Amino acid sequence: MRQAPKIAIIGLGYVGLPLARLFATKYLVVGFDIKPKRVSELKKGVDSTLEVEKEILDKVLVNSVDENKGLFCTSNLSDISNCDYYVVTVPTPVDKNNKPDLTPLIKASETVGSVINKGAIVIYESTVYPGATEEICVPVLEEKSNLVFNKDFYVGYSPERINPGDKKHTVDKILKVTSGSTKKVGEEVNRLYASVITAGTHLAPTIKVAEAAKVIENSQRDINIAFVNELAKIFNLLGIDTHAVLEAAGTKWNFLPFKPGLVGGHCIGVDPYYLAQKAQSVGYNPEIILAGRRLNDSMGNYVASEVIKLLVKKDKPIKNANILVLGITFKENCPDVRNTKVVDVIRNLEEYGTKVTVFDPWADSKEVKEEYGITTINSHSELVEEYAISKFEAIVLAVAHQEFLNLDLASFLKDNGIIYDVKGVLKGKVQGRL
Repeated sequence: MRQAPKIAIIGLGYVGLPLARLFATKYLVVGFDIKPKRVSELKKGVDSTLEVEKEILDKVLVNSVDENKGLFCTSNLSDISNCDYYVVTVPTPVDKNNKPDLTPLIKASETVGSVINKGAIVIYESTVYPGATEEICVPVLEEKSNLVFNKDFYVGYSPERINPGDKKHTVDKILKVTSGSTKKVGEEVNRLYASVITAGTHLAPTIKVAEAAKVIENSQRDINIAFVNELAKIFNLLGIDTHAVLEAAGTKWNFLPFKPGLVGGHCIGVDPYYLAQKAQSVGYNPEIILAGRRLNDSMGNYVASEVIKLLVKKDKPIKNANILVLGITFKENCPDVRNTKVVDVIRNLEEYGTKVTVFDPWADSKEVKEEYGITTINSHSELVEEYAISKFEAIVLAVAHQEFLNLDLASFLKDNGIIYDVKGVLKGKVQGRL
């Protein structure tokens, strides 16, 4: 008979799957996802996010919810009944107006509320503004379950700190902030995570403190990157190499090593808007946070305009100019295309009348087409076969995938063509970079 707790993980994406795999080394974990295709792939040991390798996933997969430990993946709601813990790891995006979209979180809460029993603890990992767990999620849980908060069921909050594509800082090696709706529940939640997180845990005094801690982590990074992006704009006007400046300044022991670039993804490019909206709801207009967001959101347009200026200086015709954009994921060596700001570069280049070709060996072409309506090439051989002869007026390195660093970019350029290095990683002669 099973004695250890039974854990349900709601959402098996970039955050949920690594956590489910980790918990499954000690406990029975039921991984729930609303996408049957995703569940089917995981049951075969295939993770399209590339966060968990097949041999590691295969070691924990089980075929029944009656095992003592292991990971059972499902899209069947009945399979997550009678669990002791429910961990919600769904995304919290923003809409087209940069307003927080809590729809996935509310729907996940409805799902959990329909199956929880007395004594269960629901733990949220999704990034939210301070107060959202108790103000938004708890009422949904109460309504769907007909149970009373902090009497019949409890909640915790332990913000995710996953860094997609990072094989060094995996979930077990990142210190975990924990919290609970009561002191006792907080301690229980902390013990649960401490049992698998080798880096240790930090028990916050309240859920709101844990929520606020998470949202400011990425807001702080966003503001710092905005600062160096502004420096890049200034130094480009002055004819100074921004990266050389940062290298020189970085010799001081307490200089923060941030670099300019496009700020996208599911965290840094989103979380500040959650904090900003909450601040505005209580009558405070967050000037620095929103200024940083505006500057970082402007970088796609800036990169495109810089590329066009370089083409004009070389007397290249802009209309119908062929431009190759290398990379469309939001970061290097990772297939994640959520909230990628490379799309802004592409859209702005197209507005000038150019013809843009996108090459990314990491991105799923179907996903990019469905999400952004952009056709991508993900095969180097296809790129060579189709475009090496016609060649390009400009190449924009937008994402520093390892594969791009060894490409002979000059072979894809027309005479007197330009290379613009957004990431500042290319060696040799480039005509422009941030």
